[in-house]
Amino acid sequence: MNEHKVNIHTLRVMKQRGEKITALTAYDFFTTKIMDEVGVHLILVGDSVGMAALGYENTLPVTMDEMVHHTKAVARAKPRALLVADMPFMSYSTVRMALENGGRLIQAGAEAVKLEGGESMIEQVRGLVAAGIPLLGHIGLLPQSILETGGYKIVGRTLQSAERVLRDAKAWNRQARSES
Repeated sequence: MNEHKVNIHTLRVMKQRGEKITALTAYDFFTTKIMDEVGVHLILVGDSVGMAALGYENTLPVTMDEMVHHTKAVARAKPRALLVADMPFMSYSTVRMALENGGRLIQAGAEAVKLEGGESMIEQVRGLVAAGIPLLGHIGLLPQSILETGGYKIVGRTLQSAERVLRDAKAWNRQARSES
């Protein structure tokens, strides 16, 4: 079990060393306590709370207020794991919204935020990074885009789809290198 607080820099070092990083999703205090006891490195308060705990059909109805509520519950467990909160659908469609809502999640106890998308989100990424908000990216299968894609589908099976995922990954990588 890891006795030290995990932060973004801890995860970078682990990645550079080729160490395995454990990441799980939690929505409440008690689940977080259990995950922390077994040494999970990263705990995500996912917008999947909508389907897993709130009875929604998908993640789209999840609000910022719901994400803040669940992030606060997880943060009260004071995990050693890095606490990351999902930015829900339409909460980061502009740089201003990304900053306001990312800030709300940090104030709720998150230590980083996660958003979906690659090249199309780079301005939001730059804004959040410039504001000092650590950030994780989610590319490939994008649950917040199910209305556009027609549902949850495996990504990267066609050349065009694989190239898009690669472009998105490279965009995140360029941004990560520029902040180092």
